[in-house]
Amino acid sequence: MGRIKRWTWIVMASFLFLLAPISFGADSKPPKKTPEMLKEGRKIYDQICATCHGSNGDGKGVAGAVLKPPPSDFRNALKEWPNTKGDPRKIFEVISKGIPNSGMVAWTQYTEQQRWALVYTVMEFAARPAGKPK
Repeated sequence: MGRIKRWTWIVMASFLFLLAPISFGADSKPPKKTPEMLKEGRKIYDQICATCHGSNGDGKGVAGAVLKPPPSDFRNALKEWPNTKGDPRKIFEVISKGIPNSGMVAWTQYTEQQRWALVYTVMEFAARPAGKPK
C-alpha cells in the first residue's frame, strides 16, 4: 500500500509541475510601469531583442531579415500587433512562452519582473510619434 501512495504522489506532483508554466503569470497583476523598469527593459531589449526586432523596434534587426514570419514591427499601433493586439498580458505571454513555428522563443530565463519590463519597453515603441526614434 505504501508503494501505491508514493507513486500516486509522484504522478500528482509531476502533473502539477507540468501545469505550472501554463498558468505562470496569467493571474498575477502586472507591476506598475516605472522609469526604472523602462531602463531595465531597454537594457534587456538591446541585449536580446534588437537582433531580430531592430534597435528602434521596426522588426528589421540583422537576424530578423532571415526569419519567417518576420519579427513584429513594434512601431505599429498597438491594436495592429498580430499576436497580442497590444494587450500587455498577451505581450507578457508571448515573451514568456514564445510563438510556435516562428523565431520568437520563450524568455523564461528572465524573471517575471524583467519580462514585464520588456512588455513596457516594446509598448513604448508604439507610443512614439512616427519617425521619432528614441
